[in-house]
Amino acid sequence: MPNLRNQPVPTLALTLALALSLAGPLSPASAAAAPDTKAVLTHYAVLAEAQYGDALEAAKALRSAVDTLTTTPTQVNLAAARDAWKAARAPYQQTEAFRFGNPIVDDWEGKVNAWPLDEGLIDYVDAAVYGEGNEENPQALANLIANPRLQVGGKAVDASTLDKALLAKTLHEADGVETNVATGYHAIEFLLWGQDRNGTGPQTGSGPGDRPASDFDPAACTGGNCDRRAAYLKAATDLLVDDLTWMRAQWGKGGAARKAVIGAKPKQGLTMILTGLGSLSYGELAGERMKLGLMLHDPEEEHDCFSDNTHWSHYYDALGIRNLYLGQYRRSDGAELAGPSLSALVAAKDPAADAALRERLDYTLSRMQVLVDSAERDGVAYDQLIGAGNPEGNAKVQSAIDALTAQTKAIEGVIAALGLGNVALEGSDSLDAPDKVGR
Repeated sequence: MPNLRNQPVPTLALTLALALSLAGPLSPASAAAAPDTKAVLTHYAVLAEAQYGDALEAAKALRSAVDTLTTTPTQVNLAAARDAWKAARAPYQQTEAFRFGNPIVDDWEGKVNAWPLDEGLIDYVDAAVYGEGNEENPQALANLIANPRLQVGGKAVDASTLDKALLAKTLHEADGVETNVATGYHAIEFLLWGQDRNGTGPQTGSGPGDRPASDFDPAACTGGNCDRRAAYLKAATDLLVDDLTWMRAQWGKGGAARKAVIGAKPKQGLTMILTGLGSLSYGELAGERMKLGLMLHDPEEEHDCFSDNTHWSHYYDALGIRNLYLGQYRRSDGAELAGPSLSALVAAKDPAADAALRERLDYTLSRMQVLVDSAERDGVAYDQLIGAGNPEGNAKVQSAIDALTAQTKAIEGVIAALGLGNVALEGSDSLDAPDKVGR
């Protein structure tokens, strides 16, 4: 990246209320003496344990809803499982600010939040929307649910039992192709909603996927192979719980991720934190998740494309960045966590740099709120906002991208204030070399 200075299951309504309660204006950081750097690093690890813990509990609630759906496949139970999936995204997306600076998180993240995915790997698709195949991915139309045997890497694979081991060890990223996503939130999302065939057109032509509950009902099966589809959904959800259980332990007392942060030298530990904040802000969120889709006007580049939940995922990513800078987090049960913060450390060294970043964090969240309001209040989903021929919607997304870019400049100001030297942040061709996009 270039130097930017030079350039019961919670309902969606409850999730919205929580987000709005967390989005109030920031209070000025204390002008008191700087906290001890090790205390800041320790509190950062405490926040990680709490946030991954909340993500785990939400995943367990999702698993319970999936169990109910697969046992009694009704539209009511499908709707409850979908609500549980959306609720589970809220705590998980806030943890993404721990990525990039922490190798343990980066090495693991692809198991739970990899995207985009070639959904034809998993289940049936509408070829008129999805296409007839992909030369770069021999598994793009494998349809694991319909096919108990397939070829992966030139070898025959017995997929007659769709269990956790098969999904995680054999099918996820099969043939070395990253879009062969067989596990995690987005595989579960596709199974719950099905393919989004609505495009980016006017409001009457948009919406999430519309998979019927009967796709999970062997007694009145639609879509074929309903018992295998239910088995896949259960295995993927169980695996998500396992993966989050493992990650929460990495941040607990004695966990490897906690030890790596707390045991780091002060500047090294601060660099880990700020690498995560800056890389998520710029290359990942502003670039790969937002600018790329806007440039291509492509709903396939929408993060939560099957559920039309992307506005919330972007919002919670931005909130997660702010949480970690301020050293605060509101747990799912309403408990407030606060402690020695990076903000207080910066404020003691360079009050102007701290104030500038806090201002940018607030502004970015306000731009993300515009995207939330568009979907939740105005009925215009994120995929419509990025559609061709929608200059007003495009401008709303671009405003959020610009806010993230300016926020990253302020993060660079904090890096300079702390004397951390040249910290490498993730970039994106969509921002740094747009002429390369689409080649």
